Amino acid sequence: MNSNRRALVLGASGGIGGEVAVRLVRRGWEVHALQHRSRMAGRRGNGIYWWRGDAMQRDDVMQAAKGASLIVHAVNPSVFQDGDTQSLSMLQHSLDAAIAGRARLLLPGSASNYAPSASVAEDAPQQPQTRRGALRVEMERRLRDAVEQGARALIVRSGDHFGPHAGHSWFAQAMVEPGRAVSGVRYPGRVGIGHQWCYLPDLAETMLRLVEQEERLDAYERFHVGGHWDADGSAMTAAIARALGRAGLRVKRFPWALLRMSSPLLPMFRDIAEQRRLWMEPVRLDNRRLLGFLGEEPRTDLDTAVRETLYGMGCLRTAPLPQPAPVVARATPTPEQLPFELALLERKLLDRVLQDHAAQQHGEELAIAA
Repeated sequence: MNSNRRALVLGASGGIGGEVAVRLVRRGWEVHALQHRSRMAGRRGNGIYWWRGDAMQRDDVMQAAKGASLIVHAVNPSVFQDGDTQSLSMLQHSLDAAIAGRARLLLPGSASNYAPSASVAEDAPQQPQTRRGALRVEMERRLRDAVEQGARALIVRSGDHFGPHAGHSWFAQAMVEPGRAVSGVRYPGRVGIGHQWCYLPDLAETMLRLVEQEERLDAYERFHVGGHWDADGSAMTAAIARALGRAGLRVKRFPWALLRMSSPLLPMFRDIAEQRRLWMEPVRLDNRRLLGFLGEEPRTDLDTAVRETLYGMGCLRTAPLPQPAPVVARATPTPEQLPFELALLERKLLDRVLQDHAAQQHGEELAIAA
């Protein structure tokens, strides 16, 4: 096993990868990152050594990963391309590097591996309801195979992300539009149905605390992060309203039916429409094992987390007040910008559909009035 503190972060310019990379640097790690067309190639920026390369190229990954004891695989393909094939190819390259260097591979996971349930433990049967969920199951299967060949794996699953730099998220791509004042919120879920959220800085901190316990980790490890559980779908929208100081903030329904109609033309919309099931039925990840292992889970209070997120997205002009110390969920017997560039492009396509939907509704209202 490598005893050094050198890490390769794939996806360091994205939400999860960026948060993890920053914390690794702060903790004294030698952090390397791979980025296609990087102007920082061969130089250090923010304490990170940047390699020019592509995660789709095995040789690029193998070269950048030499000597690393930790590989953070937080990279995703463009939704406009063959995402499933690319995801598996990129992961395999990271796994090959982890096997060669006997390194620990850290993979952010999600709840999409599971069928609806009020409490899902790490070892629960995986019954994906969507193609994205099936892809996640296959990715995790490959991790287990790699462990048998000498790699080590750490999977940290969490709910839907939000945060100042979480551009590729439901919060930033569907509910609130980056860079604009918030006039209303589109909520994808059904009233009365619970949904699990995770503030990215808290997730990254949790991951780092697990990584720092390497001597206690088995070769193949899985943990669930509790994050913020919105019991009836109203807590998140209420927190947004409080952050904006607008008690009467309008909450609009998300046009699932329209997305399904548009999905044959745009693969991105097909992928989004498939996620409806995860919003209509609750899937709650049980974090009791994490609490037992670490003793606590870093958790910023929801109002602070939402305000920081809206400010980071450019939706608030006033900087948030200094953050209080994160509230931690302690072990108990019961469970309780570059990153935005792709998100903005996807959001424009989504807005086009939503505008057509609004125009159609307006036409119907005029017809009724006449």
